[in-house]
Amino acid sequence: MKITVSELIVQYLERLGVEVIFGMPGAHVLPIYDQLRDSKVKTVLVKHEQGAAFMAGGYARVSHRVSACIATAGPGATNLVTGIANAYAERLPVLIITGETSTYIFGKGGLQESSGEGGAIDQGVLFSSITRYHKLIERTDYLGQVLNQATRALFGREPGPVLLSIPYNVQKELVDADVLDHLHLESLPAAAPAIVPETLPSAALAQLAGLIQAASYPVIIAGYGCIKAGAREVLASLSQALHIPVASSLKAKGVVSEGSELSLGCLGVTSNGQAYRYIVEHADLVIFLGAGFNERTSYLWDKKLLAGKKIAQVDRDATQLGKVFKPDVAIHGDIREVLTALLSTLEAEGAERNQLDRLDDHRESENQPLAEDAAAQHAQFRLMQAFYSGLARRFPQDALIFDDNIVFAQSFFDVSDANHYFPNSGISSLGHAIPAAIGARFFSKGATFAILGDGGFQMCCMEIMTAVNYRIPLNVVVINNATMGLIRKNQYQLYGERYIDCDFVNPDFALLAQSFGIRHHRIETETNLDTLFAEADLTGTINLIEILLDKNAFPSYLSAR
Repeated sequence: MKITVSELIVQYLERLGVEVIFGMPGAHVLPIYDQLRDSKVKTVLVKHEQGAAFMAGGYARVSHRVSACIATAGPGATNLVTGIANAYAERLPVLIITGETSTYIFGKGGLQESSGEGGAIDQGVLFSSITRYHKLIERTDYLGQVLNQATRALFGREPGPVLLSIPYNVQKELVDADVLDHLHLESLPAAAPAIVPETLPSAALAQLAGLIQAASYPVIIAGYGCIKAGAREVLASLSQALHIPVASSLKAKGVVSEGSELSLGCLGVTSNGQAYRYIVEHADLVIFLGAGFNERTSYLWDKKLLAGKKIAQVDRDATQLGKVFKPDVAIHGDIREVLTALLSTLEAEGAERNQLDRLDDHRESENQPLAEDAAAQHAQFRLMQAFYSGLARRFPQDALIFDDNIVFAQSFFDVSDANHYFPNSGISSLGHAIPAAIGARFFSKGATFAILGDGGFQMCCMEIMTAVNYRIPLNVVVINNATMGLIRKNQYQLYGERYIDCDFVNPDFALLAQSFGIRHHRIETETNLDTLFAEADLTGTINLIEILLDKNAFPSYLSAR
């Protein structure tokens, strides 16, 4: 049986389990759109292709499934780049489908041509460094091989975006429908098998167990690798059984419930510094679990964090082992299985320790009355602190929080292990939170928040209409200080208050919300916040929540640059 390539591509999406595809049609991709009309795949029309890429990324982060976006040739494809670069950095399996001019006009100056011929932009080169696999499909005789390559890249141990660019005439060509019968889909669930305890390096495990037994004040630094490995429960068990406090990376906030007695909170240069100070002042063993020692986590690779301490590292990604520091013990393996084996060993051998008294003393010292200048600064952020406290109380579980601002959440938001916190990591692009949250909401039904500054808001606010058009409940929290806050902070700290191109005029958010047909909440006082959490429908409607902040209120951490 013969079918068109466009029909085959849509069937391929269905075979991959893709339920939603985000994008915007254009002339060069209309044959595929025509086939999507009668398919099981729901199409979502966005306001800008960058939004489509961020939505696909948000969907993938929540679902842990392949997601998809689609765009036409030329500007449609180029508009995807930032969102796809973010997905690449996050290792998200996003399938990108783009159109292209017909092959017979390659190099002749076709409208929106991006074939790379005759001086046209080369879409493949453009995406080559931000995809795991990319292919301009100029013929049909190798289509099966291409789709298998794409499938392996999407479901591999280190997944990431895949680009299939299909010329207009190729989309209309006929191919055998049985091409899809030769896909290696049956092997996908086992594409990245866990390392079982029997295959774990017993010598390294014994060495790590010995380090933990010998340590008086061990600390775990848990990264996103713990969440990916499904290791939340065993991590909590290990921490409780052996009285080992846990600090998380920004991306792993909530890997253990923050606010619990053995949680040190978030380790990061933009945090309140409590975890940093405990590690520097007390820890004699630091155990990294799926955590990269990046700029944020390491406080710009501050040597005091690891000085004089034993170091252990467990990671599924072998390239992370010893990448930044030299561990005393390095284990390449599945984090959940390593922790399970480790807990079993140490419980059997006994590892008595109590750090709770030391933690209590540390927290008491951290809670001493602030100096006058520090107290004044803290008061400037009381409204943000109250917002995050209210958010934690009102939504202790099943909430989705996409946060582009991150600075306040790192210090003020105690994330429960039953919630889902998604900071703007990846390439840290502004304009991410709103479309990513919308994409996630197509999969998950929890209360959803997109938190961002007013600068980032103006980059992506029209995607709110996508939420309106598809009746997607969403809470957009915009911090209104009429400035690019972190830029202004840098110019204040590092450039002698020589401000340039950081301040701007905001729209009237109430009128903007009215034009969208959504609800607006202006937050100027803690009483306004109490009313918001007590009375507003934050689960079934679309809300624009505007929190006012002084543009000259700067967090206390020192900018790196």
